[in-house]
Amino acid sequence: MTGLTVLYDAGCALCTHLRHWLDRQPQLVPLDLVPAGSEEARRRFPALDHGATLEEITVVGDGGQVYRTEDAWIVCLWALAEHRPRAHWLASPAGRPLARMTVLAAARWRAASAGAGCHDGRCGTPLPPH
Repeated sequence: MTGLTVLYDAGCALCTHLRHWLDRQPQLVPLDLVPAGSEEARRRFPALDHGATLEEITVVGDGGQVYRTEDAWIVCLWALAEHRPRAHWLASPAGRPLARMTVLAAARWRAASAGAGCHDGRCGTPLPPH
């Protein structure tokens, strides 16, 4: 695998924060960070359900592999120099429950933030770096 495209919700403060965090990390496999549902995402991946990509993180490998939910988080960590060992552990039977709980916690935070009208990026998520 020589590259991954991460489709993230650009309207979500948490997702945008994590996008900036991923971008700052040393990468073993290059990550191309593209807003989910964007014209660029639709052009690159016409067969994807783009509505679903706005609901859950989706990562597409350069060979057409599609990763969603905890598999997407794990493959993002696998692409990072400092986090590959953690990704291997999260992919194991011992680590997979933690990966799943992390994804569910993020989904609950997003749902609570959306319900509270937190669309201005000030919902308790650290601001992206300047």
